[in-house]
Amino acid sequence: MDDDPRVRTWAPVCRAVAALLGPYAEVVLHDPGADRILAVWNPMSSRGPGDPSLLGELDTLDPSAPDVFGPYEKLLADGRRLSSVSAILRDADGTASAVVCVNLDRTPLEQAAAVLSAFGAPAVARPEPLFEHDWGERVRHVVGSYVRECGRPVQRLTRADRLAVLARLEEAEVFAVRRAAPVVARALGVSRSTLYSLLAELRAPNPKDHAR
Repeated sequence: MDDDPRVRTWAPVCRAVAALLGPYAEVVLHDPGADRILAVWNPMSSRGPGDPSLLGELDTLDPSAPDVFGPYEKLLADGRRLSSVSAILRDADGTASAVVCVNLDRTPLEQAAAVLSAFGAPAVARPEPLFEHDWGERVRHVVGSYVRECGRPVQRLTRADRLAVLARLEEAEVFAVRRAAPVVARALGVSRSTLYSLLAELRAPNPKDHAR
C-alpha cells in the first residue's frame, strides 16, 4: 500500500516518530474507511499492511472530543504493557482520512524504574540501638515518615498535620531533650514561636475529658 497517497503524505512523520522512539515504539497508519492497516513502522506483532485495523467506528466518538486520544494502556500477547496514543488525521473538508497510532513499549522504562528503586534501598530494618540516643536523627525520621505517609512536602503541611507530627515526637520523648525545639522547628519549617504555640495546643487538656 506504499502507493496510497496517505502513506506518501504521512510516512515521513511516522518514520520520524519511529526513529526517535525506536526500537521501542510501533507506529501504525490505518485506513478508517476500509478498516485496514496502511503501513507499519517498527512492528511489534505480525500485523502488516492490508490486515484488519479493528478500530471500531469513528462515528461513535464524541464529536466534541479532540482528535488525539491517550496515552492509554494496551497489552501485547507476551504480557508487555504499552502506552498508546491515537490521532485522527483529517482532510481539508474535515473527513477522517487516516488514523495514526503510536504504541510505546514500557518494558525498558519499567525495568529502569525497578533498578533505580532497588538501588541503595534498605534491605533490613533500621538497627534502632544505633540511633537510640541520636534524637536529631529521631526527629528527621519521624517528620520524614509522616511526610511520606501523607504525600505532601513539609512546606504544605497543615496545622493538623503539624500537630500530628508533634504528637509522634512527644511520644518519642524528643522534647525531653534540651534544645530539641529549634531542631524540630527547622525540620517542620516553622518559627520557634509557632512551634511553641502548636505544643501548647497539643498539650492543652481536652474539655471533653473533664466532662466524663
